[in-house]
Amino acid sequence: MLRWKFVIATILILSLVAGLVVTLLTTPQYTASVRLEISREQKNVTNVQGVDSEQIGRDQEFYQTQYELLGARSLAERVVKTLKLDERRDFFDLHGVKVNPVLFPAARQSLTDAQRRSRFDLAVRVLRDHVSIRPILRSSLVDITYTSASSDLAALIANTWAAQFIAASIDRRYASTADARSFLEQRLSALRARLEQSERDLVSYAGDKEIVTFGATTDERGRTQPGRTLIEADLDALNRALADATAARIAAQSRVGIPANGASSESVGNITIAGLRQRRAEVAAEYAKMLVQFEPSYPQAQALHGQLGELDRAIAREEGRVRGAVSDEYSNALKREQTLRAQVEQIKRQFEQQRGNSIQYNIYQREADTNRQLYDALLQRYKEIGVAGVSANNVSVVDAAKAPNVPSAPKLPMNLALALFVGIILAGAATFALEQIDEGVREPSQVNRILQVPLLGSVPDAGDENMLAKLADAKSDVSEAYLSIRSSLAFSTDHGMPRSIMVTSTRPGEGKSITSFALATVLGRTGKRVVLVDADMRSPSLNGFLDLGGGKGLSNFLSGENNASDLLQPTPVKNVTLMAAGPMPPSAAELLSTDRMLTLVPKLLEEFDHVVIDAPPILGLADAPLLSRAVEGTVFVIEAEGVAVRGVKASLGRVQAVHAHIFGAVLTKLKRRQAGYGYGYGYGYGYGGQDDGKAA
Repeated sequence: MLRWKFVIATILILSLVAGLVVTLLTTPQYTASVRLEISREQKNVTNVQGVDSEQIGRDQEFYQTQYELLGARSLAERVVKTLKLDERRDFFDLHGVKVNPVLFPAARQSLTDAQRRSRFDLAVRVLRDHVSIRPILRSSLVDITYTSASSDLAALIANTWAAQFIAASIDRRYASTADARSFLEQRLSALRARLEQSERDLVSYAGDKEIVTFGATTDERGRTQPGRTLIEADLDALNRALADATAARIAAQSRVGIPANGASSESVGNITIAGLRQRRAEVAAEYAKMLVQFEPSYPQAQALHGQLGELDRAIAREEGRVRGAVSDEYSNALKREQTLRAQVEQIKRQFEQQRGNSIQYNIYQREADTNRQLYDALLQRYKEIGVAGVSANNVSVVDAAKAPNVPSAPKLPMNLALALFVGIILAGAATFALEQIDEGVREPSQVNRILQVPLLGSVPDAGDENMLAKLADAKSDVSEAYLSIRSSLAFSTDHGMPRSIMVTSTRPGEGKSITSFALATVLGRTGKRVVLVDADMRSPSLNGFLDLGGGKGLSNFLSGENNASDLLQPTPVKNVTLMAAGPMPPSAAELLSTDRMLTLVPKLLEEFDHVVIDAPPILGLADAPLLSRAVEGTVFVIEAEGVAVRGVKASLGRVQAVHAHIFGAVLTKLKRRQAGYGYGYGYGYGYGGQDDGKAA
């Protein structure tokens, strides 16, 4: 961030300026809001159960369904139709929508149906894009907001939206019963015809079979309980009359059977006979009294005797008349009984016949009752459905929308904050992109932080000057840099300066050969005997630095020659001896894979204090990892602003993969001013000479 602070600051300033300009140029937008209350259950005014279940709306999905309905396209279409927004060009202009002039011709009649539909659909889309449904958490309230460049239009559309939602909910409630009403109407018509026909059949059958009933009742289930028929009533009446006649006949028969000299109840109760008998008793008493004094022949006694005879004859005549009346009564009673019995028998035959007819009559009656029950039930249901929608709406307006006086957008603080946020993101992205474009190690502090290896030191860039000449000058900055590196190496082990060191890099041209030569030179200046081994058998460089011939060298020893002393060459540098690379082998990796290198280093350490090996670069080769087995540790050379960090990490990983110890890294070609940099990544390393020192 410090390195790219000017780029970051520029991006942030431009973002803030852009946010300010956009805010000033944006048309003010006004937001009107209307608040609704949506109850879970609607209030029934008629106290009649509706079509929907009483539990409807208690599900968790109820309010989410209402919110979706508030934003439905059908509701937007109702608002457009109500306000005729598709016919208002200012509606589209206020929302910044450019409409094809063809859709607003001078003559309205010139529009085709497709054009009208296209304009209508466009108005619906614009309307839905600017409306917002905002539920209030943990409540049954919801806000409907509409944003427009006109405050009056925003309030009008918000209020219309709420009103149309309430109307739509009522329409849906009525529409939900439309199919049921239509079905019930058809069923009622059919049942009405069936009921009328069944009643006609019942009356017609009763007339044909002379079935006359009276006193019919209806139970609580609507079934008709038939009363008594006329024949049943007649039979009952005749049966009671027959019983009375039979009793009268029996009574008369009992009186008829009394002997002639007996006193029947009629004679006893007859007033005339009683009077005659009383008169006779009186005359008899008087006659008996007369006989006490006189003889029966006495005239008066005879007169009384004659009166007794007359009275006896009168009583006999009266009793005979009474017995004749009883006999006549018995005859009449018997005749009446026989007549009534004949009539009862006739009525019984008619009753039995009517009982057979009543089976079919009851069938007609039950069919008529069933049809009547079905008709009454459907009629009641039809009436209930007809009034089910008459209820208080469960949606009500809490706060109507008013035309806002202050625009809701654009908001300068929010836009500036958003612009700053976007600027931070862009600055971060730009910084990251620039970091990806320039991935090389640019400064010493990055070595330990990025590569996780110690920094032994850094070597300044010599520019156009000769690095070998600067090394020859013990007071030059280059010599001082390598002397510092030598001091850092002395602290890298517990026994001071490592005795065997391998110097390598990621790719050619990073200064590894110069570093190897410089370390050997610095060690030689301190009085140490140093052997410098050129292990880069593919492209040796040290011979060129010292103006020595190639001749024999490392490749000869690795190929089987045992006398290492014969392969050493003295150099002009104090206390420094060179083992050249030797002839170029067909496969350097195969020679280094043997154990010959592991025996060479100990042999050289018997004669010298330090062994410095100039190894090939790591990129694409297996030589350096193989050489690392023979030394105490490795010095890794990194060119400043050179190889990408990922390439350096890959090279370090290859060395660490063979468990080689890395003393640290040396940063070479470090510029005094970092004024912009770049690199070309590639590796054209192969057989053939390349002056690594010149590259450095």
